[in-house]
Formats: sequence, structure tokens, C-alpha cells
Amino acid sequence: MPVTVRVFTQRFSSTPRGARLARRLALHQLDAWGVPHGSEASDTAALIVAELAANAVTHGRIPGRDFEVTLKLLGRTLRIEVSDARGERRPLASGAPGPTPRPLAETGRGMLLVEALADRWDVLDRVPVGKTIVAELDLPR
Repeated sequence: MPVTVRVFTQRFSSTPRGARLARRLALHQLDAWGVPHGSEASDTAALIVAELAANAVTHGRIPGRDFEVTLKLLGRTLRIEVSDARGERRPLASGAPGPTPRPLAETGRGMLLVEALADRWDVLDRVPVGKTIVAELDLPR
């Protein structure tokens, strides 16, 4: 049986509006691929894209540089990649101990959510500059 790989890649402005648009277009693409709006997989992917896009805009922004979202549907695995131009500001690797946000803090929980929601995630170097955060979801049959 041949394996079909579906790929969606789009660049967005490093603004809150760009982050919102990334989430909306990701949901639209997933629906087109048969991951329906409102399903658990769609909702989980939306949260991951939203958090990673918000981080790219907040922590990875370099004026005049966009961030990029790539979705790859590889069989029953959804791979979400969010790349930005700032390589020196990196979250700690999956499972690494890090600072715990204060209980009433308004920031600092994005990667904790990604850790909780994704089946796997990692931080990769981006060529020629920057980083890519990769999160994978195992989709139900």
C-alpha cells in the first residue's frame, strides 16, 4: 500500500494577527485532509499551532522576518513544524526540567501545553538561521 504524505507550508507575518491566521489556516487544511473541525485531533492540533505560533511571534521575532508553519500528514501521524528566525532563544528539550511559572503568571505555560498535548516534540536547528519546533500527534483511526 503506498504511503501518501500531505504537506502544507505557509509563511506568516510575525504579529499576533499572523499567529491567529496560522491557527485558522491550519484548521482549514486539516479539515480538507479529513481531520474534521471540532474533533479531538483538530482541537489538539489547533492548540499546538496556536501556542507555537504565539511563541514564534513573542520570543522568535526579528523585525522584518516571518515565521513559517508546516503541517505534514504522514499516515496516522500529524507533524506540526513552526520555524522562526531566532535560534538563540530555545525552549528546553522535551522532558528537561525547567522553571515552573508562578501560579498567577500570565506567560510561561506554552511549552508546558505542547508537552502535555503532543505525543512527541523537539527543537531543531533551522538552516540557514533560526529554529524549528516540531510536535507530532498520533491520530486515531
